[in-house]
Amino acid sequence: KKADVPRVHFLVSAYLKKFQLHPELSADEIEHWMLPRKDVVYCYVRENEKGEINDVCSFYNLPSTVLGHEKHNQLRAAYSYWNVANTVSLQDLMYDALILAKQRDFDVFNALDVMENESFLKELKFGIGDGFLQYYLYNWKCPKIDP
Repeated sequence: KKADVPRVHFLVSAYLKKFQLHPELSADEIEHWMLPRKDVVYCYVRENEKGEINDVCSFYNLPSTVLGHEKHNQLRAAYSYWNVANTVSLQDLMYDALILAKQRDFDVFNALDVMENESFLKELKFGIGDGFLQYYLYNWKCPKIDP
């Protein structure tokens, strides 16, 4: 909910600072990119017993058209987005995300092997994709990073 945006902004920003190359998002951008919108983006927070938000998981919807099938015409694909696990393991948080996506009728859940995602991909039985992603960054101020 909108009231959670400041805390989610803090958590996501602190997490992203762990990586040499990361976006610096404003609270308004977090609100725009992560505030839940049905069939667009889904975001969930975990609260402790005091009601404080300590963990967040999110995914977005990127459906594909299924051609030539008499029963199915769309594949609902969830794509992992920004995830921050402080009080549970990232694997446990992503397990919850898989359940949440299934409850919302997604057919598949995709996650890239970036950031710390390697820590859960094998254990949660993600299959390896068949392509290579290439990124083209423009209008980014980037530090010098050795590959």
